[in-house]
Amino acid sequence: MSENDNLQNADGKKEVESTETTPTQETAQQADTPKAESTQSDVETEAPTETPAEHTNTQENNEEPPTAQQKTDDHVEEIDASNAEDAEDESNSERHELEDKDYHAMSMDELTAEFSKLLKHHKIQTISKHVNEIKGEFNAKFNELLEEKKEEFIDDGGNEIDFYFTNDTKKLFNSLYKEYKQAISAYYKEREQNLKQNLENRLEIIEEIKGLLNVEENMGTTYKTFKELQERWRNAGPIPRDKYNNAWNTYHHHVERFYDFLHLNNDLRDMDFKHNYEQKLKIIERAEELAQDENTNRSFRELQVLHKLWKEELGPVGKEHREEIWERFSNATKAIHDKRQAYFADMEKAHEKNLERKEEIITQIEAIAADKANSHNAWQKKIKEIEALREAFFKAGKVPLKVNESTWAKFKNAVRTFNRGKNSFYKELKKDQYDNLKKKKELIQIAEDNKDSDDFATVTPLMKKIQNDWKKIGHVPRRDSDKIWKQFKAACNHYFDRMHEERKAENQHLYDAFDKKVKLLEALKDLKLTEDNKADIETLKSKIAEWKEVGHVPQNKRYIDGKFYKAIDDAFDKLKMDKSKLEMVKFESKLENLADPEDTRLLDNEYNFIKKRIDEIKSDINQLENNLQFFSNVKSDNPLVKEVHKNIANHKKELDTWKSKLTKVRGMYSE
Repeated sequence: MSENDNLQNADGKKEVESTETTPTQETAQQADTPKAESTQSDVETEAPTETPAEHTNTQENNEEPPTAQQKTDDHVEEIDASNAEDAEDESNSERHELEDKDYHAMSMDELTAEFSKLLKHHKIQTISKHVNEIKGEFNAKFNELLEEKKEEFIDDGGNEIDFYFTNDTKKLFNSLYKEYKQAISAYYKEREQNLKQNLENRLEIIEEIKGLLNVEENMGTTYKTFKELQERWRNAGPIPRDKYNNAWNTYHHHVERFYDFLHLNNDLRDMDFKHNYEQKLKIIERAEELAQDENTNRSFRELQVLHKLWKEELGPVGKEHREEIWERFSNATKAIHDKRQAYFADMEKAHEKNLERKEEIITQIEAIAADKANSHNAWQKKIKEIEALREAFFKAGKVPLKVNESTWAKFKNAVRTFNRGKNSFYKELKKDQYDNLKKKKELIQIAEDNKDSDDFATVTPLMKKIQNDWKKIGHVPRRDSDKIWKQFKAACNHYFDRMHEERKAENQHLYDAFDKKVKLLEALKDLKLTEDNKADIETLKSKIAEWKEVGHVPQNKRYIDGKFYKAIDDAFDKLKMDKSKLEMVKFESKLENLADPEDTRLLDNEYNFIKKRIDEIKSDINQLENNLQFFSNVKSDNPLVKEVHKNIANHKKELDTWKSKLTKVRGMYSE
């Protein structure tokens, strides 16, 4: 057995000095760089030349019984490993609380905002992973934008060597990243100095405790000095984690030696033992309460604190209690550990199901990415599908830690593959848009070259053609769309406004006629009938004659004729006379408007319409008469039969009216 194998801590538990780093510590060291370097290679440890009397073994063969520390199980080692992670930097645990976010889905502005939040609300040493992800995504997106701007610059006639582009978002991001680099550099520099200084301070405290054994003075004064050194040790701050175990082992060793030395004054020692015993009982009671807590994570975190208090804040207890209280504390720790392990086992099963769901989602994303679309609408549909799958991925919950990073990487790769396909499509689409832009600019040039031409017969068909051509050309880049449309529209409007003004001057008499008809229409609306049908019919006919006498109006104003004859029909409808006679009076007034010796198209249309209507009514009459055959055995006073006869009579009466109209139209041709 080596000299150091006899070292025991203040509770009688063996602590074997080791310069090796536990896997947990090694991982923690790799996570935070640069690592502080000690000014000494190892912490000096002096073993006693003989076992202190209170630790002497009384068993046969002079072999020591297994101590509580030697019997330590996984549940205690897990606590020690967790506390060792915080030995160098008490803020390490915070980095596990930062929320993982889908930075790949964020825009450059959103990434910049997230970066700013990290700098403002979190310790600089806890955000490096997130900063690196944000930086990678931001640079990828900015490089894509840079390529687009470069293509636009070259397409507009620029020389590639002269291209330069930045924007406010990029400037702000660069500023934040510079701030981060300066802050993290300052933090590590300061931390390295603090860790070195704290280690030196702790080594000095150990040396001063060693020196107390050789001081020849009042024991009460020596004890007071010892308690002051213990308080300084508690407040000495974090040290390099690779020196943590050695420093604490050495410190406990020399604390024990001092208590061995102190046995000369039992009152002071026993008072300390009593205080430590009472405090450790409180720790045990709290640990036993935590063993009943259903929140396993919360109870484990507090248990870590209790173990730190046990180890770092409190000294030894009387030898007769050491094994007993450690066993009790260890059992409470094991209960919490076992409950936590069961919780993690259940969580692992849930995580496995989450993993299956996430892998299904990734497969779906990969399938969508592999299916190449060739239209904007198709890609928009695929984008919505991907967004829904992304949301489902994040709602699916956590997966086993061992596959967390690989699953996340697989998801990002699937989404990135989709985005590459999407970006490739829209990149080609942009090329087409630039081709369209070139074509539309050519049409603008034609419009502007001809907008002041007086050759209306030649240029008007040309202007109409380029307007149609414009509609057939596809989309252009959005930033140019409004600008070129306004330019094209202005040139076309300039030409057609000139043409219309010219034609208006040539056809001023038509516009004068329109103004007169507007006044006649207003007068007709205000016309009061006398209830003398004959007189009112003559009045309305005179209004029609007056309207017709005014003559034609411009082509685009002919809608006023329809309004006038609608008003005439409304006036006729107010007359109290037989419906069929009224219908003929209205029709005769209508024929007055249709009569035009030079253009019979309107009259022709009316003639064809009347003939068609007559045929329809005859067909209806035949159908009704055929229906009567089904009622041959039914009495004539049957309501259904009477209704059919009534309909036939109405149709025949209507037929007579239409035949009269046809006669009137034929008479118009012979005039």
